[in-house]
Amino acid sequence: MDLKSLIRDIPDFPRPGILFRDITTLLRDPDALRYTIDFLAQRCIQLEIEADCILGMESRGFIFGAPLAYKLGSGFIPVRKRGKLPGAVHSIDYQLEYAIDSLEVHQDALSPGRKVLIVDDLIATGGTASATAKLVQKIGGELVGFGFIIELRDLQGRKYLPDVPIISLVEY
Repeated sequence: MDLKSLIRDIPDFPRPGILFRDITTLLRDPDALRYTIDFLAQRCIQLEIEADCILGMESRGFIFGAPLAYKLGSGFIPVRKRGKLPGAVHSIDYQLEYAIDSLEVHQDALSPGRKVLIVDDLIATGGTASATAKLVQKIGGELVGFGFIIELRDLQGRKYLPDVPIISLVEY
């Protein structure tokens, strides 16, 4: 299946000069959604990535991370933006182009030594994925890989990630 043909380009969003890769057109197609999850799971199996849990980053990482966890027989842990989780949290601040943002995970969500696969819809500059990896390491989890649906290669985000397997299904 040609996933790239199911991803819509939206020019000048969220600001002029940005070409947004919109996955909602892929998500609405049941065959494409099923194929995407199955293909991501197949790549994890091929690369022998064994994860106790999948960490999905807010919010599109939830869309792909939870069904991937189901498919691989892993647990799922949401990584949220500051203030969205009700319990005690581990948090990490990271730099965006124009501001500082924060990510949080419940303190009881991930115990030290657990094998973790981080999943999101897209890797661009690598800031959010890198911060999530640092959060996993801060807690004592063992990062075993990353899974992305889309990779924007020109932005070179993967060079900011730890040396673990990185899966991307579609590259621009």
